Amino acid sequence: MSQAVSHTAGHLASRAIELLIVDEAAGLDARMRAELEHAPALRTIGEDDLVRGGPVPAVALVPVDGARTEAGCARIAGLREGRPWLRVLAVFRSLDAPAMNRLIAAGADAFVGAGTPAEEVCASVLALAKGVSPATPCSATEDLAIGLTPREAEVLRFLSAGFSNKEVARRLSLSVRTVETHRLNLRRKTQTGRLKDLVTLARQLGLAPVIDTETPRSPARHAPLAARA
Repeated sequence: MSQAVSHTAGHLASRAIELLIVDEAAGLDARMRAELEHAPALRTIGEDDLVRGGPVPAVALVPVDGARTEAGCARIAGLREGRPWLRVLAVFRSLDAPAMNRLIAAGADAFVGAGTPAEEVCASVLALAKGVSPATPCSATEDLAIGLTPREAEVLRFLSAGFSNKEVARRLSLSVRTVETHRLNLRRKTQTGRLKDLVTLARQLGLAPVIDTETPRSPARHAPLAARA
């Protein structure tokens, strides 16, 4: 490796955000993990590397399970103990509001659905490292058993941006009827269908905002997902 290439590689590594991917029973999608480990803006580390804080906070990606909330709380609290510079991004598959509140109290800074694309998880990691305010319970939903699935969280992300059912279906390569079903489930779980409340909930869960220029997903690539939705 030439001196110039070595210098460039070292410069990029020094600017990368340190990411600790925690292995828990809840697990993390292998594909998501692989993409995060190869993201140029991130540098994955082990727990032994959390010796002291650097110029930029490190971020821990912790899978959590609503059925094992106490275990998740203990894991997060253990990571945060003595490490005020560490940020925690909790990855959930299904989570209700009381469990979310306990995880926040334990030290979780933000939440992201397990079905969220890796590039959006990466963006959330970078945002946390730059000092985005921690996620806090919102009064409109703090007493509701939300329990959203990753697909519902994904649909919520688009609905909270003002997209119609038809537009959401096109963006996610789903049928309109499937989107309507997810929307009904969201209404049942949150007891509201108002756009204002959906926006608040999306922010509470740390869902990345939709960029209007996002390319709709390829039907061919996502057809199996749509069939399982």
